[in-house]
Amino acid sequence: MRKAFGVGLTTALSLAFAGEAIALEWDVSLWGKRRAFTEHVEKLAELLDEKTNGDFTLNISYGGLSKNKENLDGISIGAFQMAQFCAGYHRDKNRTITVLELPFLGVANLDEEVAVAHAVYGHAAVQEEMAQWNARLLMTSPMPQYNIVGTGEPRDELSEFEGMRVRATGGIGKAFEAVGAVPTSVTATEAYQAMESGVVDTVAFAQHAHLSFGTINQAEWWTANLNPGTVNCPVVVNIDSYESLSDEHRAALDSSVEEAIDHYLANYAALLERWDGVLAEKGVTKVELSDDTIAAFRATAADPIREAWIADMEAQGLPGQELYDLVMSTLEDVRASN
Repeated sequence: MRKAFGVGLTTALSLAFAGEAIALEWDVSLWGKRRAFTEHVEKLAELLDEKTNGDFTLNISYGGLSKNKENLDGISIGAFQMAQFCAGYHRDKNRTITVLELPFLGVANLDEEVAVAHAVYGHAAVQEEMAQWNARLLMTSPMPQYNIVGTGEPRDELSEFEGMRVRATGGIGKAFEAVGAVPTSVTATEAYQAMESGVVDTVAFAQHAHLSFGTINQAEWWTANLNPGTVNCPVVVNIDSYESLSDEHRAALDSSVEEAIDHYLANYAALLERWDGVLAEKGVTKVELSDDTIAAFRATAADPIREAWIADMEAQGLPGQELYDLVMSTLEDVRASN
């Protein structure tokens, strides 16, 4: 009986370990809370669970695994298997993708944003730089053009940007700096407190972030048409973890990206339709800047910052001009196909 019990126990344990070997759970490091900016990751988790009958799942954490500025470092050491980060948080670590944060690129909508981001992600120099952090680019987190909310009198003339303290990162921050503003790169989760305490006068975000991080609740006005640019925030996976996936799990992951992005775009479109109602509900004045003001902003910021970025990249042995040209040619191709 003792022998039979031992055989039975061994069999049961073997089956249990076999079940563990089949089932796979990846830790995913995000921040803030679930919002339009993370809906593609949430959808990806749903699709993976469905396609693998629960054998491959994502454990999504909003701030419990890492600080948002440290997500790329966490990926590099395998602290988690998937993460989202924004290029402007550490421009020295992801130099090549900052081409997507140059001001006034002319990207007109989220479909174009997806196209140019994934074209850049596919470039060999970009993939090589990400591989230095053991990171594989999986998908972008497309965001519309940023605009600013502020307190006090609306700033609708370029001269009024002089000395303006603005929460803005990446190329957008450089654009505001070019016209005399004082940018600070506090993280998204710190923006509300920075605005409430008077550390900044204004905050540059896409619409979903003004809602999610509460800056709209501090705002007295919002620029409807400044559109200086946007930030680029990829979702990446740890290369070692990706390469260790079974063929079935890898296929499930890769085949789910496009559907996850489509879900994100549909969800964001619904948010944008509600935006004017949100402004009215919260008593926020919509400010329309004149064409002359926007043109002056573009002339001051766009060309000099672009040329400086290209020169800086080329000096570091990176194909700055080629990456910029890739963005422009991709936009042309997308518009021609429409």
